[in-house]
Amino acid sequence: MSSFFKWWNTRYTTEIRYPKESSALVAIKERHSNTTSVYLRDFVERRCPSLYSEFRPAWWLPNGHMQTLYCVFGDFSARDKVVYKRTLLRLLDGGTVGLDFTPVDDSHLSPDTPIIVVLHGLTGGSYESYVRAILSPACMPVHQGGLGYRAVVVNFRGCAGVPVTSPQLYSAGHTDDLRQALFYISHRYPEAPLLGLSFSLGANVMTRYIAEEGERSRLRSACVLGCPWNLAANSSKLLATYIGRHLYSKGMGRNLVNLLKRHVSTFAPDHDVAKAAAVTIALTKPTIRAFDEHFTRIGGGSSPPWPFASANDYYEYSSSHNVLHDIKIPLLAINAADDPVVQDVPTDAECSGWVIMALTPCGGHLGWFEPDEGWGQVRRWIKRPVFEWLRATGEDFVRSPPHWRPLHEEDGFLKEVGVERLGCKELDESDIVIGTEGEAGLLAGL
Repeated sequence: MSSFFKWWNTRYTTEIRYPKESSALVAIKERHSNTTSVYLRDFVERRCPSLYSEFRPAWWLPNGHMQTLYCVFGDFSARDKVVYKRTLLRLLDGGTVGLDFTPVDDSHLSPDTPIIVVLHGLTGGSYESYVRAILSPACMPVHQGGLGYRAVVVNFRGCAGVPVTSPQLYSAGHTDDLRQALFYISHRYPEAPLLGLSFSLGANVMTRYIAEEGERSRLRSACVLGCPWNLAANSSKLLATYIGRHLYSKGMGRNLVNLLKRHVSTFAPDHDVAKAAAVTIALTKPTIRAFDEHFTRIGGGSSPPWPFASANDYYEYSSSHNVLHDIKIPLLAINAADDPVVQDVPTDAECSGWVIMALTPCGGHLGWFEPDEGWGQVRRWIKRPVFEWLRATGEDFVRSPPHWRPLHEEDGFLKEVGVERLGCKELDESDIVIGTEGEAGLLAGL
């Protein structure tokens, strides 16, 4: 009973950090199609009021561990159903990524309807409950209370049923697969603004992509949730406690090993990645750091810069906390202070004027569960500020003409002019994907 009263009496206020020099001016649409300029901080305060509202977690999920474990073990199969149409892209290096589009029939939507571009977490996919919790209502028609947007989930190589067709998987620092997916999406929908939304490992990939591209980013804005930022620091803090090492780190390591086992037969036996995979799948209950030491540093990306000499070298290259000053589009980053997986959040990092950092006092890793109607029911608080951000940057924010490199086709591959090493082409096959059907043998929610 004492824990209930503690929950009741606690203030749950989100800490919001703007850059010390928050000088970014945002052009926004006002009534009667007029355009005016305001500072990014004013834009967020006016358009995203839910960020400043209280998030009070469900009293039976009062801390980060409970929120995170419910995200993993809760039953979300009857909620937020999403149906996708999958397009497979063959990349220039022979790899394959899967793009899951929703709604399946978008013929009623205009060509300039905003598109939410999603990256999932560590071993997830479009089926994840945290993805569907936002996309299900976001892609609902406006007259039914939704945003009426399109969305596409970029499933990493080997995830969510995507085949592995080259000697490489994915990682927190490999951004080229997202880059090539955006070639295709922006070519297919040239009039549509692309709004980034990403979770956990995918948040790290998206943040790095935005920083690397600067003003050439094909995303108009981004919202990153549960980003692991400083990979070395968060890995070390995870291993420093018994529950961190044996529950979370080994749980994620097991997920990665099980994913690797499904695809190891696709690698040529004499390839360095195949040799690394063989050693890795023989490990007994590896932590995520052990997986990264044995496999990710070798098979998590293309050369250069892969392979790395150690997991620490991979972490140093791939972390995103040290690139925030290079971001040139509006980016909203939300983490939870009691996240047991991501304990090091760079709220004091040197950022560009385009970055807003929000830290909720609780919510765990990708949880943010609050009470819903009905006894024992929960909903995700995070949906409200994310909705407001997507609507604000998709409909109100006026972006200066971007400095994209033009696209062209060469030998059937879609490429950017001047970038010969990257390209993609659509494969003929497509499937209908039911969003609530996850992958057996993998823990969801991470």
